[in-house]
Amino acid sequence: MTSVHTSAQEQVTPTVVGPQGPGGPGGTPERPIAWSMLSRALSVPLILGLVCFLPAVIAAQPGSGVRDTAYWLQLVLTCYAGARLATMILSTRRRLLQGVFWMFVYIAMGVAPFAQVVIGQTPTPMVGPRQDLVTAIAMVLVGCAAYDLGALLASRRPLRRRAPSARGSVSGPAVAHPLRLRLLVLLAFTASAFYVLKLGGPSVFFASRQEINETVAASGVVAEGSNVGSAFLKGFGQVPALLALLFYTRRLATSYRARRRPSTVLVWVALAALNLLVNNPVSNARYWFLTVVVAFVFAAFPSSAAVYRTVLTAGVVGALVLFPYADRFRYEEGSQRSVQSASVFDPLVTKDYDQMVMFANTISWVDTRGHTYGRQLAGSGLFFVPRAVWSGKPEDTGVRVGQWMGLRMTNLSAPLWTEFWVDLGAAGMIGGMALIGYASARTDRRYALAVTRAGPGPGSVLAIAAPLIAGYTFILLRGPLLQAAGKLAIAALCLVAISTYRERRAGRRR
Repeated sequence: MTSVHTSAQEQVTPTVVGPQGPGGPGGTPERPIAWSMLSRALSVPLILGLVCFLPAVIAAQPGSGVRDTAYWLQLVLTCYAGARLATMILSTRRRLLQGVFWMFVYIAMGVAPFAQVVIGQTPTPMVGPRQDLVTAIAMVLVGCAAYDLGALLASRRPLRRRAPSARGSVSGPAVAHPLRLRLLVLLAFTASAFYVLKLGGPSVFFASRQEINETVAASGVVAEGSNVGSAFLKGFGQVPALLALLFYTRRLATSYRARRRPSTVLVWVALAALNLLVNNPVSNARYWFLTVVVAFVFAAFPSSAAVYRTVLTAGVVGALVLFPYADRFRYEEGSQRSVQSASVFDPLVTKDYDQMVMFANTISWVDTRGHTYGRQLAGSGLFFVPRAVWSGKPEDTGVRVGQWMGLRMTNLSAPLWTEFWVDLGAAGMIGGMALIGYASARTDRRYALAVTRAGPGPGSVLAIAAPLIAGYTFILLRGPLLQAAGKLAIAALCLVAISTYRERRAGRRR
């Protein structure tokens, strides 16, 4: 019997049948021959490219940066993240959450900050001493090692089996209840219609993000000094529509019977049109649209290792070349920032990738103000409480640090390492990253089982939740958490509301 450690790739792809059974002696599954040859062919250039070639090209760029401790620590972090990302890409297992984590770390905490150190320019000014930057890089490196340790512990622990009931059955994986899924579709159309009407019609969604924000502010749902109304309006206008589309996409991708039903196809078409309206790249933040794309691709191709590897590989190229230029619709005509680039690495030091320098600034802020001992995380967890009720509710970590720095524009990042550091210091950051690594690895293993032929079928909730979380990981890792909590909580509420559990016979393999 195949153990729960068997990867989804091994379960789905036919194995080589030898004289002693599938895969060889003892019936042990082997990697498919085609992919084994392909992985060997790709491994050397991929590892050299991520770990050696790209860092070397960046190191050769002209600039005023000095080769001090920060330089060498950043180089080590970049190479480490590159090696881990290459491992994720070349693995036969589809590790969605871990793969996206290392892609973000490689670009936002590795390549971009390394370019900033070499060139001697940062997107946001660093107000503290150089030693704070050294501490920030070292803490990110330690946090990544803690993440790996948590993932390693998760891989060594078998998946827990549920105890059988009195009837000799166990509750199986969560699946979407058919009636509740229809109610989710109804909620999606209703909430999105209210969102569209409240903002003045469909035409607003093809203007700029600046106009969207101004319309939301003037809609009457935003109380003075509070963004709770705006978060709920946007969240319920966008998240249920995306979830409903993902469920119907998975159903069409995995069920021949569903593709033969005109009603299912028509609902999918209507949901796709709805998402093109409320979740389009013109009026939405790039990180949210990236979430939509990643979740949709993994829902449409749930068991394709090639798609998984392509997403991770293309993500690196897109982050370097396309992502910095993808905000052309953020501002109204005539007010957008001009993009002037003499090098492909210039956008990495002038635009979006301020995560490492903001960690350094946060360390400086904590040195002057002290740790908040859970206050910032509590504010993120209780995001739904209006400031009229909680007068001392914390602001975004990035906003608080930006105000302390004296900046006018305080829409700054606060990467996850920073959130843990502000509240709990180095020990809390290490423990928090280890827990996230453990949870990511466990979720990846359960997802691999959920998308196999032996899984719970087209209605699997985890088969939708894992891709959604994988896409949303970009937002969670960039931070601040207070901004990211709203949509994540709405998605969790919808998934719990439509979930039910199948009963299985106790003796059946999971």
